[in-house]
Amino acid sequence: MSYSEEHLRQLQANPNVKRCSSKSITYAPAFKQRAVKQYYEEGLSPRQIFLKAGFDLQVLGKHKPKDCLKLWKSIYKAKGMTVLGSDTDPRGKNRSGKKKPKYDENDAGYLKAKIAYLEAENSFLRKLKTKPKV
Repeated sequence: MSYSEEHLRQLQANPNVKRCSSKSITYAPAFKQRAVKQYYEEGLSPRQIFLKAGFDLQVLGKHKPKDCLKLWKSIYKAKGMTVLGSDTDPRGKNRSGKKKPKYDENDAGYLKAKIAYLEAENSFLRKLKTKPKV
């Protein structure tokens, strides 16, 4: 879904929106926590939660509240309320939580692998250069 300039102004005026662009909305962490609590403790539907928070469902789209709550509930169940309310978003790069390997450039194994890669690359480029053109 793409949001118009008018829709963006309306969304930015809502205190439950942290930021938004023509393609996405980032909700305030406190709103996410409150929405999950309202869903589980008060039994409100996703639509009711978003309406109560001042959102225009015609702007968001009719499936947006349900989709957001589904994601937020899964984060809450897996990682707890503090992660849901934090500013760090679990989506995107390195979502699995695995640490990216850090290579020690002085490590002999790393240096041997790098040399082998560069030699193979040079060999490939030499073959390309000497290959007759058709």
